[in-house]
Amino acid sequence: MRNSQTQSRSPYIQVLSIDNSMPIDPAAVNLWLSDADNPLRWTVRPLLQFIFAMLLHVTWLLKRLPLPQFRAHGLLQRTICWFCRNAVSPEANLLILRHFATESNIINFLRDNSGPTDVPPIALYPQTIDDMLKDTFVLHDQELFRVLRDLGHWNDDHRPRAIDGFDWTHWRPLTLNPQSIRRRASQIFDFETSHSLFMCLFCLLLTAEEYRDSINGFNLDQSIAIRIGRLIDDRTVVEYAYNKHPLYLVGPWNLSQRFLMHGFFTEYLHGRLEQLRLASGRADSPPESAAASSSPLPA
Repeated sequence: MRNSQTQSRSPYIQVLSIDNSMPIDPAAVNLWLSDADNPLRWTVRPLLQFIFAMLLHVTWLLKRLPLPQFRAHGLLQRTICWFCRNAVSPEANLLILRHFATESNIINFLRDNSGPTDVPPIALYPQTIDDMLKDTFVLHDQELFRVLRDLGHWNDDHRPRAIDGFDWTHWRPLTLNPQSIRRRASQIFDFETSHSLFMCLFCLLLTAEEYRDSINGFNLDQSIAIRIGRLIDDRTVVEYAYNKHPLYLVGPWNLSQRFLMHGFFTEYLHGRLEQLRLASGRADSPPESAAASSSPLPA
């Protein structure tokens, strides 16, 4: 039976709330649709996105001039965490925390099942906003690059395995607690608006090379999907990747959409692997979706 919130939404959004064609955690769908209900997303975001996109290109140009490079990772992360605590909606904050965990799980699955066992796994699983002072956005990118680099060349000898033949040693079920983020009156910005406000700061406080690598790292989605698709014998997972062709280095054009689609890709692929894990009988602890779907965010 549909609840009152679902019935109050438009017919299209009602379809999205129950469509399970894509393997995505219902908790992520609920968070995204709630975040998309934010009126600022439809009124303020387009204007801010336009203004800050122009400013981003100016910042990008200045950072690439033959001038001394500088970076301020600590200032960047402290500013982000302050903004998340005081201005970003709880739904958006949970989506951000989910992204750390889901991508760490995906890369650790790839590491455990396809490469040298001496490659250290990723340990970035922040549970609260303050945890992101340690498990930073910059480290999130650098750890992805480290693991894929150290795994070396992909070897097609990694044949598909039986469903119970995968190694889930470093896979961590999501344990985020929605009750840990209490809503403040000042937390008014949705996920996309928040990203628009921070694009320029990222570009300014990273070196030109770090920022270029960060925004091009999205294109590794296709490479990751190809590798995992071959491992699990499901070539359709490549269709989840919006960002493709990692050899084609891009600038900040269309960054907001590329960033958002990277988040969707990660949720889709994580959902597919979670289906596989549960089917193999490796449900060592309850998935977050049960708690997040039944526990509303605190008012």
